[in-house]
Amino acid sequence: MAIEYREWRDGDDLALLEIWGDPDTAQARQFRGALAPSSNGTNGTPWRRCIVAEDVIDGVGIPVAAGVAYEASLHPERLWTYIEVARDHRRNGIGASLLTMLRREVEHAPSGVTKLRAKVEPGSAGAAFAEASELEPIQRSRLVIVEPGALKLPVFPDKDHGGRPIDGENAGSDIVMDLATGSVELTDVVGRYYTSIHGWDSPGVLSVGQVQKLFLDELTGAHGAIVLRAQPESAFGAGVAPGRKGRIRAFAVSYAAPAGSDDAPHLDAGGSAGQDAPTDVFVGHEPSLAADDAAEAVRDMLALIAYQHPVMLELDDSMTALRAAVEPLLATGKARLAGAETLVVSD
Repeated sequence: MAIEYREWRDGDDLALLEIWGDPDTAQARQFRGALAPSSNGTNGTPWRRCIVAEDVIDGVGIPVAAGVAYEASLHPERLWTYIEVARDHRRNGIGASLLTMLRREVEHAPSGVTKLRAKVEPGSAGAAFAEASELEPIQRSRLVIVEPGALKLPVFPDKDHGGRPIDGENAGSDIVMDLATGSVELTDVVGRYYTSIHGWDSPGVLSVGQVQKLFLDELTGAHGAIVLRAQPESAFGAGVAPGRKGRIRAFAVSYAAPAGSDDAPHLDAGGSAGQDAPTDVFVGHEPSLAADDAAEAVRDMLALIAYQHPVMLELDDSMTALRAAVEPLLATGKARLAGAETLVVSD
């Protein structure tokens, strides 16, 4: 076996797909699309280096492996990297050679960033390669489906009727509220929440436009949002009606079904979406809340949106408040994993 290395060329994707076959993991399916010609980061394209390994047989090179490293505008403190080797060529040092070459290339990245990160599935060949390459886990992520009625509805005091308890399904619009995905108030709390849970891999400073584009724009599939507010208070005493709404404590953004499916479910305060498939949601909280308050707010929001219909959400280990609500449900079977875990690994 004679292996030679060169830059990526047009047509390599098709040649490699013939050799590789179907992807082993969801991460392979996602990152194969990152294999593309190298770029110096001009004309709006990210800086990228992509290298192909060929097995030369009778003077003809057959692509069998490829590796890429590239800059990212979001989470700019590390470069994404991905390496894949044909199954019958693994454990021959090809992946290690590609990684060594990429590490040399990133020393010349215009951003000056040299740290690499990758996504792997525990127990996979990629995870074994990452461990052998001294890439260590920095985050774990799980997709979780919460079953309908997994949590009891929260109870709020009804200030219009002497403070008597009222369940979350019938809570007043001053506590549980639909909010437009274009709302500046929603955009602000979503952006600050995302930053707060990514101290392990900073997204940098997010503008209002970036937050909209990443989480709330129609192109992301954002389909609806509800918020859980603090009780409105009056600046002039209990006998005077409040002049402003309570601040957002927790939020949930729902996303449309993938293209080609039937009408996407719309998330409302009762959690009903009119379909059996789980609604994809992003749940978070005001990051300045105390830990106990944040956990309560997120639990109450999750109870509301999953009251009558299952929801699916991404659960990172850094999402402390959401973990407090979801992990007990996983332990009791009221929630379940929707797929394999994902590890983000880095050098």
